[in-house]
Amino acid sequence: MVIKVLGTGCANCKKLEANTRQAVEELGLDAVIEKVTDIKDIMKYGVMKTPALVVDEKVKIMGRVPSAEEIKKYL
Repeated sequence: MVIKVLGTGCANCKKLEANTRQAVEELGLDAVIEKVTDIKDIMKYGVMKTPALVVDEKVKIMGRVPSAEEIKKYL
């Protein structure tokens, strides 16, 4: 499983990354978490509002910071 956190590095982007790592750890998943910070790469996903969460190349959440519990539902 490949999980991408899309964002330019703002506080919300960092919080989404932390919540995602927590969710993956609690579920015991074998997943790779990547940070995508280049705006051109972010736009390729059709994301206009960051942060965003992409799981296996599908945008699951954008424009907000979900809790680790909510992220687990998408994993």
